[in-house]
Amino acid sequence: MDASLDGVLTVFCDLDGTLYLGDELIPGALEFLERCEARGIRRFFLSNNSSRSVEQYLAKLHGLGIPAEAADIMLSTHDLIAWLTDEGVSDTYLVGTEGMRTMLEGAGIETRAEAPEYVVLGYDTEITYDKLATASIHLHAGVPLVASHPDIVCPSPAGVSGEVIGIPDSGAYMALFEATTGVRPVHVCGKPNAGMLLHKVVELGLEPSECAMIGDRLYTDLEMAARAGVRGVLVLSGEATADDARAAPQNPDLVVKSVDSLLR
Repeated sequence: MDASLDGVLTVFCDLDGTLYLGDELIPGALEFLERCEARGIRRFFLSNNSSRSVEQYLAKLHGLGIPAEAADIMLSTHDLIAWLTDEGVSDTYLVGTEGMRTMLEGAGIETRAEAPEYVVLGYDTEITYDKLATASIHLHAGVPLVASHPDIVCPSPAGVSGEVIGIPDSGAYMALFEATTGVRPVHVCGKPNAGMLLHKVVELGLEPSECAMIGDRLYTDLEMAARAGVRGVLVLSGEATADDARAAPQNPDLVVKSVDSLLR
């Protein structure tokens, strides 16, 4: 596959590190989305970042000038809700943001249960010591842990001179809980689980080979592409570097500097 994405009918785009960094668009991102529309390529926005609700993501995307509807957004929180529902879970203790709480409770899942069936871990940008302590008490008591996604860091342009650095994400909180309680999640949702993507491929009536996953992380975005059998496009605008790509077990179909290189 080359940067023209020949044969691709639908693209699944990661967000942070792929279309934007923090509150700044990746140069050329809007033009890439315009080229998708001009060529009739449908696009969906995928994120493991469970700190925001769908409504909050829509507000952010619209604020950046990216046209999107709720149906275009696929989050690890959706995958988590599906897993909890399949398991018949209704009572949880959430270590997550109010946006994530809104999505879980909107699906009928209690997030402040005194006797939870699971501790639920998301990317909590509103973390407090009380949340960490309460969750740890539940984990020590034998309550199992489930996480929305495995990302260790979230890319941020907060380094010296604006370079991209990693700040703590859900995977870092997992390590904290393991250190304090010895507990690891019984299940981790979101990317790289192939099901997060394949259910949409089936819904659209497409073959995996007609779809591409575009992202900046090898162990989530590109690993999911490999597991799902879709084409994998690694962009070097976020977490991964060219050296990472050469050393990683994942084998992207295409490596480009950014989405600005695609569909030219």
